[in-house]
Amino acid sequence: MPLEIVRNDITKMSVDAIVNAANESLLGGGGVDGCIHRAAGPQLLAECRTLGGCKTGDAKITAAYDLPAKYVIHTVGPIYRDGRQGEQALLESCYRKSLALAKAHNCESVAFPLVSAGVYGYPKDQALRVAVNTISEFLTDNDMTVYVVIFDRASYKIGAKLFTSIAGYIDDRYAEEHTDFRSERRRRMVQLESKAMVCESCAPCAPASVGKADALPDLFDKLDAGFSETLLRLIDSKGKKDSEVYKKANVDRKLFSKIRNNPDYKPSKTTAVAFAVALELSLDETRDFIARAGFALSRSSRFDIIIEYFIEQGNYDVFEINEALFAFDQSLLGG
Repeated sequence: MPLEIVRNDITKMSVDAIVNAANESLLGGGGVDGCIHRAAGPQLLAECRTLGGCKTGDAKITAAYDLPAKYVIHTVGPIYRDGRQGEQALLESCYRKSLALAKAHNCESVAFPLVSAGVYGYPKDQALRVAVNTISEFLTDNDMTVYVVIFDRASYKIGAKLFTSIAGYIDDRYAEEHTDFRSERRRRMVQLESKAMVCESCAPCAPASVGKADALPDLFDKLDAGFSETLLRLIDSKGKKDSEVYKKANVDRKLFSKIRNNPDYKPSKTTAVAFAVALELSLDETRDFIARAGFALSRSSRFDIIIEYFIEQGNYDVFEINEALFAFDQSLLGG
């Protein structure tokens, strides 16, 4: 998918370019910077010595040497003080300059760490929001796969208020689901007992009649439109461009082309839901839409409840939804 949050070691990412959260000297340091220099080998430091350093908010590119990537893009994030010293603009510049360099070198895939979120002290939830917003803005007009790489759970954090709100919503829906399940089980037991009493006084049930084979084509003619056809109709009915929708769904052009050209295409659930979000469908519309791909929303699934939460809130930002899904260890939206 175009933007994905992954838990990994950035030095092990097989991408065209990885981004190094460097200092202004570009001569190595601690954290991600030190890890990248160690994994790349001494030739990286030798090339960095020729670059003359790098200003905060800017970026420079080198070869990747012993890393599985082609390039290392070095960017210098701001040291966080109080948030009123231009830190956000500088951090946004880090991502924009890095992505511009990647594009200029024909990179199709780039992996970022959370720049400035380590020893530079940028609050992790705010650093993540800046990263996602800036990268998603770039992807609106560019085709590239971008990863935000999180090394461990301690390195990742969404806003505390959002996390608490979603967690409470999940707990409430789980409670409702379990209550409904017990009520439904009691209702079915009563029905079965009543049926058993009636069956004791009647003849054995005859097998249901089987329809003629030649009636099957008529049944298929009455089936609802499939996922692909419904998606294309919805895009047209909302007056949107294909590219506008698949980018908003965090789906790449190649996958969308497969869906468009194959009326019988069966997407994954995350892809189906991603398009529902991109089209800003209501909860009922979403249920109907993903049912055409053979899926449903259940209150027994954290993934489904989180999707329900955002749709009910009227928040159709697929990248913000993915931040929350990642925080709760769920699959991300997209293709």
